[in-house]
This record gives sequence, C-alpha cells and structure tokens, in this order.
Amino acid sequence: MKLQYFEDTDTLYIEFQSRAISETRDLDENTILDLDSEGNVCAITFEHASQRTDVNHLHVEGLAA
Repeated sequence: MKLQYFEDTDTLYIEFQSRAISETRDLDENTILDLDSEGNVCAITFEHASQRTDVNHLHVEGLAA
C-alpha cells in the first residue's frame, strides 16, 4: 500500500495494490477510483485533499508483518 500527497495539486493518492488499471471511475467530482480488470479497487485519488482529509496527520493501525 502506498500513500502519496502532491502539495502542488492538493491531491492525495492511495494505492492499495500495484496492478494494471483497466478502468477509472469518478465516484464524485473530486474522487477517482482505479479498477483492475476484475473490478477490484486498486487506487483512489482525492482532489482538494487538504479540504476533505487531514493530510497533515497520518495514523496507521494494524499493519501485517
């Protein structure tokens, strides 16, 4: 899993699995889902992230070893 924040565009990108993206869907006008060929969500993009999330604080729980 990978998280990236792009300050210049205020975009938060969360990649759940690194797979080939076969489809991109707009969940709403500021949220984009990337899907693989089986319809699994591989990544999600949040536009205007600082207004919609707390990009200055990341708290991670329950990581598998």
